[in-house]
Amino acid sequence: MPRIALYTLIVCLLAVAAAVVSFVQGSWLGIVWVLLAGLSSNMTWYYVKRGRAAGQGRSVTN
Repeated sequence: MPRIALYTLIVCLLAVAAAVVSFVQGSWLGIVWVLLAGLSSNMTWYYVKRGRAAGQGRSVTN
């Protein structure tokens, strides 16, 4: 797994934890954390797939 994918996975997990804490405290700010978790999750999958493709000697297009 590429290092950047690991970092985005950590951000995703922290954003999910922050969303849970926000909602438990009754704050609607948790919506922002949920959106950040979704974005970082997509980034994680992108970098994992790009890393696998680079390992096979081909590039990811689009």
